[in-house]
Amino acid sequence: MKDAALLSTHALDARYGDFQALFGVDFAIHAGEVVAVIGANGAGKSTLLKTIVGLLRAPHAAVRLDGQPIGGLRPGDIARRGISLVPEGRRLFASLSVEENLRMGLRSGREGAWNLETVYGLFPALRERRSAPATALSGGQQQMVAIGRALMANPRVLMCDEISLGLAPIVVTEIYDALPAIVADGLTAVIVEQDVGLARQVSNRLYCLQEGRVTLTGQSGEMTRSEITRAYFGDASEPSA
Repeated sequence: MKDAALLSTHALDARYGDFQALFGVDFAIHAGEVVAVIGANGAGKSTLLKTIVGLLRAPHAAVRLDGQPIGGLRPGDIARRGISLVPEGRRLFASLSVEENLRMGLRSGREGAWNLETVYGLFPALRERRSAPATALSGGQQQMVAIGRALMANPRVLMCDEISLGLAPIVVTEIYDALPAIVADGLTAVIVEQDVGLARQVSNRLYCLQEGRVTLTGQSGEMTRSEITRAYFGDASEPSA
Protein backbone atom coordinates (compact mmCIF):
# COMPACT_ATOMS: atom_id res chain seq x y z
CA MET A 1 0.00 0.00 0.00
CA LYS A 2 1.34 3.39 -0.92
CA ASP A 3 1.53 5.98 1.81
CA ALA A 4 0.09 8.84 -0.23
CA ALA A 5 -3.56 8.59 -1.25
CA LEU A 6 -4.50 9.25 -4.85
CA LEU A 7 -7.84 10.76 -3.80
CA SER A 8 -8.84 11.85 -0.31
CA THR A 9 -11.29 13.93 1.68
CA HIS A 10 -10.45 15.69 4.93
CA ALA A 11 -13.08 16.56 7.54
CA LEU A 12 -15.51 16.95 4.64
CA ASP A 13 -18.89 18.51 5.38
CA ALA A 14 -21.65 18.80 2.77
CA ARG A 15 -25.02 20.52 2.78
CA TYR A 16 -28.20 20.79 0.78
CA GLY A 17 -29.20 24.29 1.79
CA ASP A 18 -29.71 24.23 5.56
CA PHE A 19 -29.60 20.44 5.72
CA GLN A 20 -26.19 18.99 6.56
CA ALA A 21 -25.63 15.63 4.85
CA LEU A 22 -21.96 14.89 5.63
CA PHE A 23 -20.15 15.47 8.89
CA GLY A 24 -16.35 15.52 8.92
CA VAL A 25 -15.86 12.63 6.50
CA ASP A 26 -12.28 11.40 6.09
CA PHE A 27 -11.91 9.13 3.06
CA ALA A 28 -8.90 7.92 1.10
CA ILE A 29 -8.24 5.66 -1.85
CA HIS A 30 -4.87 4.64 -3.24
CA ALA A 31 -3.96 4.09 -6.88
CA GLY A 32 -5.22 0.76 -8.17
CA GLU A 33 -7.64 0.10 -5.33
CA VAL A 34 -11.33 -0.71 -5.52
CA VAL A 35 -13.05 0.80 -2.48
CA ALA A 36 -16.72 0.25 -1.69
CA VAL A 37 -18.93 2.70 0.18
CA ILE A 38 -21.94 1.14 1.87
CA GLY A 39 -24.80 2.40 4.00
CA ALA A 40 -28.56 2.56 4.18
CA ASN A 41 -30.68 5.03 2.21
CA GLY A 42 -29.86 8.57 3.28
CA ALA A 43 -26.50 7.63 4.78
CA GLY A 44 -24.65 10.13 2.57
CA LYS A 45 -23.10 7.79 0.01
CA SER A 46 -24.24 9.64 -3.11
CA THR A 47 -23.56 12.97 -1.43
CA LEU A 48 -19.94 11.94 -0.88
CA LEU A 49 -19.47 11.21 -4.58
CA LYS A 50 -21.32 14.35 -5.69
CA THR A 51 -19.14 16.50 -3.45
CA ILE A 52 -15.93 14.91 -4.70
CA VAL A 53 -16.85 15.50 -8.36
CA GLY A 54 -17.96 19.09 -7.76
CA LEU A 55 -21.74 18.76 -8.04
CA LEU A 56 -21.91 20.01 -4.44
CA ARG A 57 -19.60 22.68 -3.08
CA ALA A 58 -16.75 21.69 -0.81
CA PRO A 59 -14.00 23.67 0.94
CA HIS A 60 -10.98 23.80 -1.35
CA ALA A 61 -8.66 21.76 0.89
CA ALA A 62 -11.32 19.23 1.91
CA VAL A 63 -10.94 17.21 -1.33
CA ARG A 64 -7.50 16.38 -2.70
CA LEU A 65 -6.18 14.59 -5.77
CA ASP A 66 -2.50 13.64 -5.65
CA GLY A 67 -2.34 15.78 -2.52
CA GLN A 68 -3.50 18.87 -4.40
CA PRO A 69 -6.73 20.59 -3.29
CA ILE A 70 -9.61 20.33 -5.75
CA GLY A 71 -12.60 21.02 -3.51
CA GLY A 72 -15.02 23.54 -4.97
CA LEU A 73 -13.73 23.28 -8.53
CA ARG A 74 -16.26 23.02 -11.33
CA PRO A 75 -17.27 19.47 -12.35
CA GLY A 76 -15.69 19.90 -15.78
CA ASP A 77 -12.37 20.89 -14.24
CA ILE A 78 -12.46 17.89 -11.92
CA ALA A 79 -13.26 15.58 -14.84
CA ARG A 80 -10.29 16.94 -16.75
CA ARG A 81 -8.11 16.08 -13.77
CA GLY A 82 -9.22 12.46 -14.05
CA ILE A 83 -12.27 11.79 -11.87
CA SER A 84 -15.29 10.38 -13.68
CA LEU A 85 -18.75 9.65 -12.26
CA VAL A 86 -21.31 7.03 -13.22
CA PRO A 87 -24.32 8.76 -11.65
CA GLU A 88 -27.19 7.09 -9.87
CA GLY A 89 -30.03 6.67 -12.35
CA ARG A 90 -27.62 6.72 -15.30
CA ARG A 91 -28.61 10.23 -16.51
CA LEU A 92 -28.35 9.45 -20.21
CA PHE A 93 -29.27 11.99 -22.89
CA ALA A 94 -32.63 10.87 -24.28
CA SER A 95 -32.17 12.79 -27.52
CA LEU A 96 -28.84 11.10 -28.31
CA SER A 97 -27.98 7.65 -29.61
CA VAL A 98 -25.92 5.12 -27.69
CA GLU A 99 -22.76 6.13 -29.51
CA GLU A 100 -23.45 9.84 -29.12
CA ASN A 101 -23.90 9.33 -25.38
CA LEU A 102 -20.61 7.46 -25.22
CA ARG A 103 -18.84 10.24 -27.11
CA MET A 104 -19.91 12.72 -24.44
CA GLY A 105 -17.13 11.24 -22.32
CA LEU A 106 -14.59 12.68 -24.74
CA ARG A 107 -15.36 16.16 -23.44
CA SER A 108 -12.80 15.62 -20.66
CA GLY A 109 -10.07 15.88 -23.31
CA ARG A 110 -8.08 13.11 -21.65
CA GLU A 111 -6.25 10.49 -23.69
CA GLY A 112 -5.93 6.86 -22.75
CA ALA A 113 -6.88 3.27 -23.48
CA TRP A 114 -10.64 3.77 -23.46
CA ASN A 115 -12.35 4.59 -26.74
CA LEU A 116 -15.37 3.36 -28.69
CA GLU A 117 -13.69 0.11 -29.68
CA THR A 118 -12.55 -0.80 -26.16
CA VAL A 119 -15.95 0.09 -24.70
CA TYR A 120 -17.70 -2.02 -27.34
CA GLY A 121 -15.26 -4.82 -26.56
CA LEU A 122 -16.24 -4.59 -22.90
CA PHE A 123 -19.97 -4.41 -23.63
CA PRO A 124 -20.61 -6.06 -27.06
CA ALA A 125 -24.36 -5.47 -26.84
CA LEU A 126 -23.75 -1.74 -27.18
CA ARG A 127 -22.07 -2.16 -30.56
CA GLU A 128 -25.21 -3.82 -31.87
CA ARG A 129 -27.38 -0.95 -30.57
CA ARG A 130 -24.95 1.89 -31.26
CA SER A 131 -27.41 3.86 -33.41
CA ALA A 132 -30.45 3.34 -31.18
CA PRO A 133 -31.69 6.02 -28.78
CA ALA A 134 -29.90 5.32 -25.52
CA THR A 135 -33.09 5.42 -23.48
CA ALA A 136 -34.68 2.77 -25.73
CA LEU A 137 -32.31 0.15 -24.33
CA SER A 138 -32.98 -2.15 -21.40
CA GLY A 139 -32.06 -0.91 -17.94
CA GLY A 140 -28.93 -3.05 -17.89
CA GLN A 141 -27.79 -1.85 -21.29
CA GLN A 142 -28.42 1.74 -20.27
CA GLN A 143 -26.18 1.18 -17.27
CA MET A 144 -23.51 -0.14 -19.62
CA VAL A 145 -23.80 3.07 -21.64
CA ALA A 146 -23.39 5.15 -18.47
CA ILE A 147 -20.30 3.18 -17.47
CA GLY A 148 -18.90 3.35 -20.99
CA ARG A 149 -19.43 7.11 -21.14
CA ALA A 150 -17.48 7.52 -17.90
CA LEU A 151 -14.69 5.30 -19.19
CA MET A 152 -14.48 7.30 -22.43
CA ALA A 153 -13.24 10.17 -20.27
CA ASN A 154 -10.18 8.00 -19.51
CA PRO A 155 -10.33 8.70 -15.78
CA ARG A 156 -7.79 7.90 -13.13
CA VAL A 157 -10.64 7.40 -10.65
CA LEU A 158 -13.97 5.87 -11.70
CA MET A 159 -16.80 6.58 -9.26
CA CYS A 160 -19.89 4.36 -9.59
CA ASP A 161 -23.05 5.36 -7.75
CA GLU A 162 -25.52 2.50 -7.18
CA ILE A 163 -24.94 0.84 -10.54
CA SER A 164 -26.98 -2.22 -9.49
CA LEU A 165 -30.05 -0.19 -8.49
CA GLY A 166 -33.26 -1.46 -10.06
CA LEU A 167 -31.59 -4.15 -12.16
CA ALA A 168 -32.31 -7.88 -12.23
CA PRO A 169 -29.71 -10.01 -10.39
CA ILE A 170 -28.49 -11.63 -13.62
CA VAL A 171 -27.86 -8.18 -15.12
CA VAL A 172 -26.08 -6.99 -11.97
CA THR A 173 -23.80 -10.02 -12.23
CA GLU A 174 -23.07 -9.25 -15.88
CA ILE A 175 -22.15 -5.65 -15.10
CA TYR A 176 -19.96 -6.48 -12.12
CA ASP A 177 -18.29 -9.27 -14.10
CA ALA A 178 -16.87 -6.48 -16.27
CA LEU A 179 -15.21 -4.77 -13.29
CA PRO A 180 -11.95 -6.81 -13.34
CA ALA A 181 -11.40 -5.84 -17.00
CA ILE A 182 -12.15 -2.21 -16.19
CA VAL A 183 -9.54 -2.00 -13.42
CA ALA A 184 -7.03 -4.42 -14.99
CA ASP A 185 -4.64 -1.64 -16.03
CA GLY A 186 -4.61 0.01 -12.62
CA LEU A 187 -7.72 2.16 -12.80
CA THR A 188 -8.88 3.19 -9.33
CA ALA A 189 -12.56 2.70 -8.53
CA VAL A 190 -15.05 3.82 -5.87
CA ILE A 191 -18.20 1.69 -5.77
CA VAL A 192 -21.28 2.92 -3.88
CA GLU A 193 -23.43 -0.11 -3.21
CA GLN A 194 -26.26 -1.01 -0.84
CA ASP A 195 -25.76 -4.77 -1.25
CA VAL A 196 -23.16 -5.46 1.45
CA GLY A 197 -22.24 -8.91 0.21
CA LEU A 198 -21.64 -7.63 -3.31
CA ALA A 199 -19.69 -4.63 -2.03
CA ARG A 200 -17.38 -6.87 -0.01
CA GLN A 201 -16.92 -9.23 -2.94
CA VAL A 202 -15.77 -6.62 -5.47
CA SER A 203 -13.68 -4.32 -3.25
CA ASN A 204 -10.33 -4.27 -1.47
CA ARG A 205 -11.47 -1.94 1.27
CA LEU A 206 -14.79 -0.70 2.54
CA TYR A 207 -16.25 2.40 4.16
CA CYS A 208 -19.59 2.39 5.93
CA LEU A 209 -21.57 5.61 6.33
CA GLN A 210 -24.43 6.21 8.72
CA GLU A 211 -26.25 9.55 8.87
CA GLY A 212 -23.38 11.32 7.12
CA ARG A 213 -20.56 9.96 9.26
CA VAL A 214 -17.99 7.21 8.71
CA THR A 215 -18.84 4.42 11.15
CA LEU A 216 -16.48 1.70 9.89
CA THR A 217 -13.56 1.29 7.51
CA GLY A 218 -11.11 -1.51 6.84
CA GLN A 219 -10.21 -4.43 4.61
CA SER A 220 -13.38 -5.81 3.05
CA GLY A 221 -12.54 -9.45 3.70
CA GLU A 222 -11.59 -8.90 7.33
CA MET A 223 -14.77 -7.25 8.61
CA THR A 224 -17.19 -9.40 10.55
CA ARG A 225 -20.92 -9.42 9.94
CA SER A 226 -21.59 -8.05 13.42
CA GLU A 227 -19.18 -5.15 12.87
CA ILE A 228 -20.89 -4.25 9.62
CA THR A 229 -24.34 -4.58 11.19
CA ARG A 230 -23.48 -2.13 13.97
CA ALA A 231 -21.86 0.31 11.56
CA TYR A 232 -24.64 0.04 8.97
CA PHE A 233 -27.66 0.38 11.24
CA GLY A 234 -26.41 1.18 14.71
CA ASP A 235 -28.65 -1.60 16.06
CA ALA A 236 -29.15 -5.31 15.80
CA SER A 237 -30.73 -5.24 12.34
CA GLU A 238 -29.11 -7.24 9.57
CA PRO A 239 -28.00 -5.84 6.19
CA SER A 240 -28.28 -8.01 3.10
CA ALA A 241 -25.14 -10.05 2.58
